[in-house]
Amino acid sequence: MSKLQLSVAMGDYDRTRALLDGRVQIDGVDPVFMNLYPEEMFFRAMRSQEFDISELSFSSYAVKTAKGDCPYVAIPVFLSRAFRHTSLYVRKDRIRRPEDLKGKRIGLPEYQLSANVWARALLQDDYGVAPEDVTWVRGGIETAGRPEKIALSLPKGVKLESAPDGVTISELLDRGEIDGFMAPRPPSIKALANPNVGWLFDDPTSEAKDYFKRTGIFPIMHVVGVRKTLAEQHPWLPGAVFKAFVQAKVAALEALSDTSATKVTLPFVEEQLKAARETMGEDYWSYGVARNRPTIDAFLRHHHSQGLSSRPLSADEIFHPATYETYAI
Repeated sequence: MSKLQLSVAMGDYDRTRALLDGRVQIDGVDPVFMNLYPEEMFFRAMRSQEFDISELSFSSYAVKTAKGDCPYVAIPVFLSRAFRHTSLYVRKDRIRRPEDLKGKRIGLPEYQLSANVWARALLQDDYGVAPEDVTWVRGGIETAGRPEKIALSLPKGVKLESAPDGVTISELLDRGEIDGFMAPRPPSIKALANPNVGWLFDDPTSEAKDYFKRTGIFPIMHVVGVRKTLAEQHPWLPGAVFKAFVQAKVAALEALSDTSATKVTLPFVEEQLKAARETMGEDYWSYGVARNRPTIDAFLRHHHSQGLSSRPLSADEIFHPATYETYAI
């Protein structure tokens, strides 16, 4: 039987590299890989469904799934995860603590980004700053005029406006015309050079560790989607994709643990790996639904409460059925 030739769009991560270099194969698939930045990849996947298998924004996937018009079905592979305490920048000359953001203006590149769902969730749960307590100003980080990838219908009370024509949210933060900045990427270099601009949390790593110890949540940003029509034609495909991504992640962790010659261009890798496992467990970057249910449930709850998904979604309905249980040897 000939293999399916399928396009696969994803980022270039250590946890995908074994797929890219051929050490790990997707059973039954002859892949054509494309390494893309998230902004381009997600735009092309959701606007014109250009890829057979694609890394997807968890938030965009949830928006489309709730509406019943998502062209992809997800598998529980989480290529991007991050604590979003580092996603919040403020004018330090006027914002001293998270609660000071009430009644203020916060810039963001898109309201529905997964990173922003998580950042708003921690502001609301831990500090009582609800989405309707803030005026949100949408604009590009480095380039003016960035649109939302998908149409939104936000709840009454949420105030969302566009940045002035030709102006980025980094410029607004630098000039003091907004009080905060929320995004998966930092503001521009010029804004960061401003002594009045800095992280909301002085020690975001300490805040994130405390957050994990209290909640057990390691935020998920991206899932992997298989085109629905392909999954229907080839029911074995989602399971094969899931298996391959798990094997690629295992290979990445084995390389990371080999410190005879460090594989990452960063000092203290051995110490950081030990600390991560002591705090979060041996399989700290886990795939699959069972081990990630608290994180998935929290995301879906906040996603709906923030007005992004049109109906409540359940962890039991958003992934392909073949990926909820896997075989064991």
